[in-house]
Amino acid sequence: MGDYHFVYKDVEGASTQWDDIQRKLGNLPEKPPAFKPSSFTPSEDEDFKAKDKAWIDEKTEEELEDLEDDLDDDRVFQEYRKKRLTERREADKIARFGSVVPISGSDFVREVSQAPPDVWVVVMLYKDGYPECRLLLECLEAMAKRYPATKFVKIISTECIPNYPDHNLPTLLIYNNSAVKATYVGLHNFGRRCTPESVALVLCQSDPVLNDGQCGGEQSREAVLDGIRKKFVESVVREHEDDDGSSSD
Repeated sequence: MGDYHFVYKDVEGASTQWDDIQRKLGNLPEKPPAFKPSSFTPSEDEDFKAKDKAWIDEKTEEELEDLEDDLDDDRVFQEYRKKRLTERREADKIARFGSVVPISGSDFVREVSQAPPDVWVVVMLYKDGYPECRLLLECLEAMAKRYPATKFVKIISTECIPNYPDHNLPTLLIYNNSAVKATYVGLHNFGRRCTPESVALVLCQSDPVLNDGQCGGEQSREAVLDGIRKKFVESVVREHEDDDGSSSD
């Protein structure tokens, strides 16, 4: 009886001992590598994304509110979600200001007396046709852009106070927490040259009236004054540079 070589194939195409010997002798080609399926990478699904702080930071206010049920069992993320909502609402509140808003007598209580306690309100009493009123209004418009967390409004004097004397114009009323904190009658209160910086310095002599929205309403009077002084110096330097440039032409 001749020699019989039992040939069989294992799983994945494994060869017999005989095949291995023949390959070593060069009589058979090398066996192909065993098949390995590529690793499975699931597509990114919103439900499977890691719910970390970066993930929450991407959400809008509406999406954060919708997440309340999903994150209800996670105290840490609940606290962080509430913090992000507060920050977004503070930013929205700041964005509401930034200009001098005209109001009528019927708006006064809602817009001024009932303003949130952390918001300072600068009220300008004026009438059209008065150069002093126009000059002060220009200063307030510049300040409203610079300090968007402070609310600036203007109202025709006699709509606010019946029979208010025109010779008292312009007048500024400073409100906070439903109370008048200061009153400035006439343009002379703000120096010989009425500028946004000179008005700002006067308004903040006793209280941190002006708020740029960068410190969450926690600015001290001295911190506000330091910022105003810096802007005052910058404006003076800028004016001198403009004068030098015009004189050299």
